[in-house]
Amino acid sequence: MSLARKILALALIALVVVYAVWFGGRTPPSWGALAVFALPPAWLALGVLRGSARAGFWSAVLALAWFSHGVMVAYSRPPERTLAWIELVLAVVVVFAASLPGLKSRFGGKPAA
Repeated sequence: MSLARKILALALIALVVVYAVWFGGRTPPSWGALAVFALPPAWLALGVLRGSARAGFWSAVLALAWFSHGVMVAYSRPPERTLAWIELVLAVVVVFAASLPGLKSRFGGKPAA
């Protein structure tokens, strides 16, 4: 497994942990929010670890939504700002880690003719 895929899997697992703390730490726990936010990165992490190419693509697509959610929460709910910024950073890591193999193949060092 490449380094980019390992980083992608770790970032997705970290997102699951962030969402578990964020929504599971409430009294009572917000099970609906936990299912909506934590299950997709968990499933995608499993797909990445199994070597699925589609999992990387969908991770990057969903990371755009996670990034948007993080921006919205960071600027509108001060008590949740720290978790929102962690979500933002992890979403950016997911996008770059998922895109790195394609960027390397597109812009990798080609021998000059």
